[in-house]
Amino acid sequence: DKKSMNKRTLIRKGFIPQDLDEERMGTRKLKNRKAKEPVVFTPVKIEKAVITTENLTVKILSEKIGKTAQEIIKQLMVLGIMTNINSVVDFPTMELVANELGVKLELKLDKSKEEQLEALHEEADDEKDLVKRPPVITVMGHVDHGKTSLLDAIRNTSVSSGEAGGITQHIGAYSVTVKDEKITFLDTPGHEAFTQMRARGAQVTDIAVLIVAADDGVMPQTVEAINHAKAANVPIIVAINKIDKPGANVEKIKQSLTEYGLVTDEWGGDTMMIPVSAKTGEGLDKLLENILFLAEYNGYRANPKRKAKGTIIEAKLDKGKGPVANIIVQNGTLKVGDFVVSGTAGGRVRAMVDDKGRNVKEAGPSMPVSILGFDEVPSAGSTIFAVEDEKTGRQVIAERLTKIQNDKIDEGQKVTIDDVFNKIRES
Repeated sequence: DKKSMNKRTLIRKGFIPQDLDEERMGTRKLKNRKAKEPVVFTPVKIEKAVITTENLTVKILSEKIGKTAQEIIKQLMVLGIMTNINSVVDFPTMELVANELGVKLELKLDKSKEEQLEALHEEADDEKDLVKRPPVITVMGHVDHGKTSLLDAIRNTSVSSGEAGGITQHIGAYSVTVKDEKITFLDTPGHEAFTQMRARGAQVTDIAVLIVAADDGVMPQTVEAINHAKAANVPIIVAINKIDKPGANVEKIKQSLTEYGLVTDEWGGDTMMIPVSAKTGEGLDKLLENILFLAEYNGYRANPKRKAKGTIIEAKLDKGKGPVANIIVQNGTLKVGDFVVSGTAGGRVRAMVDDKGRNVKEAGPSMPVSILGFDEVPSAGSTIFAVEDEKTGRQVIAERLTKIQNDKIDEGQKVTIDDVFNKIRES
């Protein structure tokens, strides 16, 4: 018979003798089978537990120390704290409760992916990998003292006339080449470059160029700019503009600035003051040479061989391109295809455009570029990191989002050791 038969059919048809072990044959005489012994779980007594975070919910704490949530809540009630299973408890309180329940707690904080990322970028660079990088300059000053016209004169084009070969892409910063050396200018309102970015702990500017009109003098915004630069510990070069105007008085400006701690190097101080005219171009070469001299003196260097770290200058949502972020790379090299993280925004760099509107494959230290690829618009002034892979980037973002959510929850119902002592004191 070509059909395959099972053992029972083979016995029935007489092909093979019947096996005497009926139970194995499947006749299943349950009387003869031994009754299964019930499995008894002996509770494991936990004497020591390791906690990896400073705050835990009562529910997770009960799992860690092998006690019921009711026992923990009861102990907290004895201490005068009313909680529920989802309440967040800080480590000293956990320790207090666990000791009462006969469990010793030890705090070993795990390094989060974000901390690992920061530690990686804070690692000192190998001396042999460091190379000279262009200085990043912020131009500051009072309104109408000639900031825009000076920047226009420096890049040899007028924004208003929109000449061919001029800047085709406004990305908040641009590079100029002087004597084969590059200088990067931040083209954002001076005070914003400092206040917003300093508030987020980002130090972008290397040198501040303070513009003072020779026919006008020191104004409130000039003083504000001086204070911002000093607070950020950034060296100042003064450009005394509009020297071509009839009422220009350079010596008076130098005198006025001494009141704010800026003494010209001609008078034995340490501040360079250069008379310039954005209109005629006079003094611009000297200004740029002095910037390069100061940059050389301060020795700005970076390591282009590592993963990029930078700061977002501006960010917006473009209808056709999606989120667009204009950034300055501060260390390392950013490449197309890198996964980047900034705040809770992340994404793979799809394209990069430099300040001249050209597509580039990579951007080195002090280079301003506009990048596409973020999944949402990042915050201006926030730090941008290139990470090893997408998985790491997503984990960093997830941790940041969780922290934001936890902070919101903690505000409502976090139990701290201070609460415990306050309740004990009251009772």
